[in-house]
Amino acid sequence: MATVDVLGWDKKKVGSVDLDPTVFAIQVKKEILQTVVRWQLACRRQGTHKAKTRGEVSGGGKKPFKQKGTGNARQGSIRSPLMPGGGITFGPIPRDYSYTLPKKMKRLGLRTALSFLQKEGRLLVVDKMDSDGKTKDLAKRLTGLGVSKAVMIDAAVDDGFQRASRNLAKYRYYSVDGLNVYDLLKYDTAIITKDSVAKIVERCGEGK
Repeated sequence: MATVDVLGWDKKKVGSVDLDPTVFAIQVKKEILQTVVRWQLACRRQGTHKAKTRGEVSGGGKKPFKQKGTGNARQGSIRSPLMPGGGITFGPIPRDYSYTLPKKMKRLGLRTALSFLQKEGRLLVVDKMDSDGKTKDLAKRLTGLGVSKAVMIDAAVDDGFQRASRNLAKYRYYSVDGLNVYDLLKYDTAIITKDSVAKIVERCGEGK
């Protein structure tokens, strides 16, 4: 079991914590990460795209031009897909892009992403996350910690810290329940609290 330093916001060591190797030190397989990220992005799609068919566009009723003598192909309606401004043939319709991914795959994806960040030295453990709600003060703390963008994970959401982090575009803050593979990879660094380690193991461990 690997032991890592617990840091204060001034980047000084204030303790240590053991990380479960079955969650933070497994073999990193990129295909697992890709599978989970594709599932996440598919579930986020709105699927509200829509094109009108010939039965939905306005107009019609009157024949555009006479049947013979114009030199043009015969037409019976200006709503035909062959006419400018007519309906669309086989156009997009609203649909649900989400699909089901096995729970074991989701948990494996989380373990893989956490192991990848730990291996790359981009997983930091801090003593606690609390704030008076001032964004400027939190931004200064994060700069002192040496991270330009990160996902911040706490055992339980602190209202003041959440208020302070809300306007920081390059940072995300949530409890262990919000932990997800896409954000872990997108924001490049994970900052977790000492108290959240046990809950992370409980959520995505092999024995779950």
